[in-house]
Amino acid sequence: MNTKHCGYAAIVGRPNVGKSTLLNHLLGHKLSITSRRPQTTRHNILGIKTEGEYQMLYVDTPGINDRQSRAMGRYLNRAALTAMRDVDLILFVVDRDIWTSADAAVAEQVRRARVPVVVVLNKVDRLVEPDVLLPRMAELSAWFPAAEYLPISALNGRNLERLETLVRKHMPVGAFCFPEDQYTDRSERFLVAEIVREKITRQLGAELPYSTTVEIEEFRDEERICHISVLILVERDGQKRIIIGDGGQRIKKIGEQARQDIQSLLGKQVMLRLWVKVKSGWSDDERALRSLGYRDGA
Repeated sequence: MNTKHCGYAAIVGRPNVGKSTLLNHLLGHKLSITSRRPQTTRHNILGIKTEGEYQMLYVDTPGINDRQSRAMGRYLNRAALTAMRDVDLILFVVDRDIWTSADAAVAEQVRRARVPVVVVLNKVDRLVEPDVLLPRMAELSAWFPAAEYLPISALNGRNLERLETLVRKHMPVGAFCFPEDQYTDRSERFLVAEIVREKITRQLGAELPYSTTVEIEEFRDEERICHISVLILVERDGQKRIIIGDGGQRIKKIGEQARQDIQSLLGKQVMLRLWVKVKSGWSDDERALRSLGYRDGA
């Protein structure tokens, strides 16, 4: 009888280094939402990959920022730090040739976790001078002398097989925690809310009001169609007008794009309704965050 291995690997790093893209390509599923904007990931997302006798439980985390004054920012940092507890491996994702104070803040937290580390140097496909990688790895070795180092391109899939080989090496012997065909522990309601939030983020670009969140008000799943009502919360009237757009064109486009992805997720027709409501100060109110599902460890 073959011995089974199962364990957790936390994917951590500052905002916008490609953590969610990495998770999606490792899984072969679109699980974590992505955009070019910071703070796209707001929850710890568990991705499950089972291959042969190995079940690898990847935890995608919000980007850790060294300057967080609002309640939402503090929540994001706590969520990421919580993910580093009781894992078997940390994948510390850094940009190929950029190092900031935020990277240093994450490195300090990773070092405190006292967990085996693989330093993942992402976006190497964009390197103009590949020779910068060796000095970068030498600098990082001062932080993590016992770590393993691997340059990758999450977007292009470069070196991901080698990364998975390193991950498997750290997976302890143990029974699988989830069925072999399951790829996340998140509910369909949660994934639908994330899809809508992704489309808002991508549509708004530089206009993005960070004080935006999404709440599912109705999720009625019938045999041939799923009826979904989504409430989009913002903090100010001006943000509401931005999301709705001239003549309602922007929210219509958000709805069309979200409905396509939701139908692919659920495998059936979807009736999607979007509403926008102003809830002043929600992103800087700990109680409001908890009521909206932003709970530590969530």
